Amino acid sequence: MRTLLAGLVFGESARWHDGRLWLCDWGTGEVLTVDGDGHRTLVAEVSSYPLCIDWLPDGRLLVVAGGDARVLRREADGTLVTHADLSTLSTEPWNEIAVDRRGTAFVNGGPGVVVAIDQDGQARQVADGVAFPNGMAVSPDGSTLIVAESHASRLTAFAIGADGALSDRRVWAEVPGSAPDGICLDPDGAVWYADVPNRCCVRVREGGEVLQRVEADRGCFSCVLGGDDDATLFVVATEWRGFERMFEGPATGQVLAADVA
Repeated sequence: MRTLLAGLVFGESARWHDGRLWLCDWGTGEVLTVDGDGHRTLVAEVSSYPLCIDWLPDGRLLVVAGGDARVLRREADGTLVTHADLSTLSTEPWNEIAVDRRGTAFVNGGPGVVVAIDQDGQARQVADGVAFPNGMAVSPDGSTLIVAESHASRLTAFAIGADGALSDRRVWAEVPGSAPDGICLDPDGAVWYADVPNRCCVRVREGGEVLQRVEADRGCFSCVLGGDDDATLFVVATEWRGFERMFEGPATGQVLAADVA
């Protein structure tokens, strides 16, 4: 891997959108974009942690303000408004978000749950019993949601109904010895997942076959394919010091990049 950007406090939620790399810095409460030369641009500031992002079909940005139990929506003029209040479902921190092509936003966290938020901001729980839910991705045809279960060393899939309901839960891939965090799908339907304790990102096929692995010198928290022909894997990585010391010490967060198959 090569270093594209350094000096992040705690990078997360890597996304590729509109030809740019997007990410969140949990330590500073910032939503950022990064260009190919490693220059960063501030898009929004949200004083909450965790902090994760995705987009509605009309292009408006959604931001999970996890500690506030809210999902925010960025309007055309740059203002942030409340898209959904999740405090009645759980007051524990919310984490990752993935939006399907109908505009249903899936958010996980709390006590191992996934909620679905319709375009009017109405939220309901659609799954539970997830072992430390982390990264999520929706298949291109909108039929499947894949969730990383960090504490179960597996990727779990659900069928997505027309109303956002989840059903037909199944193991998509067992990844023994791994703690999958942020994930992304590639054009062949395989999943890249970031792994914090093993300091790597791994490409795995449905069923568990490992196709490729790239190593880092620090914990990998999120990854996304982007660049020309989706041939670059962008990774946000940080020295992991434990939950109690996440924001202490020097800023070791980096954006890394690797050419992949």
